[in-house]
Parts: sequence; C-alpha cells; structure tokens
Amino acid sequence: MSRKGKNMTTGGGKLAAVAAGFLLAAGFVAGLSTPASACEECKGKYEVEGRKSGYLFSNPETRAIQDDDFANGGMLWVEKGAELWNKVDGKAGKSCASCHGDAEESMKGVYTVYPKYVQELGKLENLEQRINRCREANMGAKAWKWESDDLLAMTTYIGYLSRGMPMNVKIDGPAAPFFEKGKEEYFKRRGQLDMACKHCHYDHAGQYIRADLISEGRGGGAFPAYRLKWQKIGSLHRRFKGCNKQIRAQPYKAGSDEYVNLELFVKWRSRGLPVEVPAVRR
Repeated sequence: MSRKGKNMTTGGGKLAAVAAGFLLAAGFVAGLSTPASACEECKGKYEVEGRKSGYLFSNPETRAIQDDDFANGGMLWVEKGAELWNKVDGKAGKSCASCHGDAEESMKGVYTVYPKYVQELGKLENLEQRINRCREANMGAKAWKWESDDLLAMTTYIGYLSRGMPMNVKIDGPAAPFFEKGKEEYFKRRGQLDMACKHCHYDHAGQYIRADLISEGRGGGAFPAYRLKWQKIGSLHRRFKGCNKQIRAQPYKAGSDEYVNLELFVKWRSRGLPVEVPAVRR
C-alpha cells in the first residue's frame, strides 16, 4: 500500500472514532424524552422557592420506602452510627460522646452547614473529613476509610439528626473562592461525551433519560443516601464518581478538593430544602 493509502486509512480510523464518539453522545441525548412533571401531590416541604428536591422526581414506590423508617434500608446505618457514637476507640480512650455529649442535642443542625471553610486547613472541609479529623486529633484513633460502613454510618447518623432542617451552607467570606471553584467544576465539560453536570440537571431536568426522570440535581440534603441500585448507603462523592464514569470521564478520588468544592456548590443549590438523610433514590 502506498504512503498515501496508509494516511487515508489512518485518517479514516480517526474519523470513525470521532463519529463513534458523536454517536455515543447522540445516543445519550436521544434517550431524553418530553418533560415530565415532578410529583405534584407531594411537593410541600420538598420545594422551596422553585427549587425541587430529588424526592419529587422519584417514583411513588421509592418515595414510600423513604417515608417508612421500617422499610428504609438507610436506617440500618443510622442505628450503627448511634452505636458508634458511644463506642470508645483510640489511644485517648474516648468516644464521640466524651466530647460532644448527647448527639441528639449537640449534632442537631450540624449537617446543614457542611462543607465549611476551616481556617487552620486553609480550605473547605466536609462532614466526613471533620469526623476523621476528630478521630485522629481528639481520640487518637485511625481515620475511617471513605465509603467504609463506619464512616457512612456516622455521617448518616449525624445527617439524620438534622432531618427536616433546611440546608444552609455559607458561600461568602473565605468560602467564596472555593464556591467558585465548585461552580466551575459543575459547568465544566469532561469525558468522552464532553458533558458537564449542568447538561442533565440544568438543561434537561424533568425529562426522561431512558426510564429515569432527571432531577434538578439538588441532592445536597439527601446524602448519604440509600440507592436501590447500590443496595446500600453511599456518599455524595460516590454519586459524583458514578456520574463522571457515565460520561466516560476520569473521576476524582472521594474526598478530593475538587469534589468537596463541588459538594459546596451542590449543597448551595439545595439551600432551604430539608435534610432527608437517609434519603432513598433509585
């Protein structure tokens, strides 16, 4: 084969790859159908100033599971978290209760303000990171691994103690530049499908992608959530990673600065909406 022929073959291969990429993207978007209404009969506290919780985009069966604490699988992690609260661990011989006392009093409302800026760290810290910092610095205990049952249980328990309270993260003052980074991350195109968070949750909220009704992405008060797909509790960062993988993008590590910044932006988008932990989602 001539040099010209080889070049044409290579070029054709590149064009085919590009075309395949466009077809993947087109197939993703083609699954979107006409707009659907979020649950009209159950808005109430789940819509604030036009902002709608993902609860309203769930099907009736999923909402029923969340509403029933006996059916809600996430309550198992709440119970485990309550046990861990009083468990002595680490070289200091302390439990969470040793410093914070009754969690139902000391932790009420704590979930609603995280992530928050911490001066000594010079950056944002989310609830999982705060729990581990307490364990290491005050209890002399090992940090729990991300997505471990213990860390999920404690985070879920603390979230549960704020259930029904409005999300209220701060985005001004020293938190402002990190909020802007999170916003930038939300609107940044990435991956083989060249998509950003906003393409689903801004542009196509209320539409179907295959059998799933796309929410507005205001899950700031829902996680850790029990996903029927996972058959267990999972963190918001696990959800971020899953979204990244769906658009063929390399995800960041859970607990990364990028995801904590993004978490602040997502929780700001959820401002005023009630904490639902442990929420149930498909």
